[in-house]
Amino acid sequence: MPRAIDIAGARAMLATRDDLTLRGLTDRDIAGQIAAEQLIRVRRGRYVDAGQWADLWNEGRHLLRVLAFHLNAPAPGQVFWGPSAAVLHGLPLYRLAPAAVHVVIHGERHSRSRAGVAWHDVPLDEADVVEVDGIRCTSPDRTILDMTRSFNEEVGLSVADAALRREAVDGHEQDADRAAEWRLRLEMRANRLSTRGVRRARRLIAFADGRAQLPGESVSRLQLARLGYRNLELQVHVTGPAGEDYWVDFGFPRSRCFGEFDGRQKYLDAGMRAGRTLEEALLDEKRREDAVRGVTGWRTARWLSEHILSPEVFAHRLQSFGIRPPG
Repeated sequence: MPRAIDIAGARAMLATRDDLTLRGLTDRDIAGQIAAEQLIRVRRGRYVDAGQWADLWNEGRHLLRVLAFHLNAPAPGQVFWGPSAAVLHGLPLYRLAPAAVHVVIHGERHSRSRAGVAWHDVPLDEADVVEVDGIRCTSPDRTILDMTRSFNEEVGLSVADAALRREAVDGHEQDADRAAEWRLRLEMRANRLSTRGVRRARRLIAFADGRAQLPGESVSRLQLARLGYRNLELQVHVTGPAGEDYWVDFGFPRSRCFGEFDGRQKYLDAGMRAGRTLEEALLDEKRREDAVRGVTGWRTARWLSEHILSPEVFAHRLQSFGIRPPG
């Protein structure tokens, strides 16, 4: 089952050749395990068990690549940029699986890629560079701007929503003042950039909403906007029959229907199950839906990642539940 890891978890997973030797492996054994796909060579002299690698989301795999590159580099190390900075800050990479780590280099006439590293010649202010667990990378604000202007809207909005969630959301409710301050701060930073994609970055920052708990919820909202929905009802509160507090991702009043994104992570990630087994999580979700339907009379439409790949596919899914998009 895929899972997320942090920097400490990534450090624990990475093994050096000396570590493997202490476990009794010879150079021939190591080469054989790599050939048999039992061991993954993340970078020169840095390895991870193939089973552990397979259990990670894209973010965790990229974090391992970033950490391996950092550990092999002379101090103080390169400044990580874009997706590589995002995973260091614990931000999502919706459907993005970078094959190379992204670092900043100065003095080159253009960006270039070589040996699993994408080098970017981008101007950075002193405030743009921070350290996360001793690893240098672009600051959270600069990373948000780079991700929203340099990658597609799905990736950019997922990053912006996750960052805003940290700053302005308590539980299921977003503090309007804190969200406004965040948008103003990012807008002012964007105004100082003269690079391509800044207009897209401004648009996504203005559209960001920290109430999205998963990247799939962010992308669902983006596709709904493309289908013509405005002023969507998000994280709708419903009081259960015994006074329980329930929150539903989306509300469609005209259709008397709620909408829920059912991402795999919601059920497969042990951290999001809050100590429950998979069976318990599924049973709790069914009880929750029954209670919500019982007190409101509304149905619940559910969709998966494959249903939000495009507005057209999503519209077809919604229509199968009797929800007709305004566009």
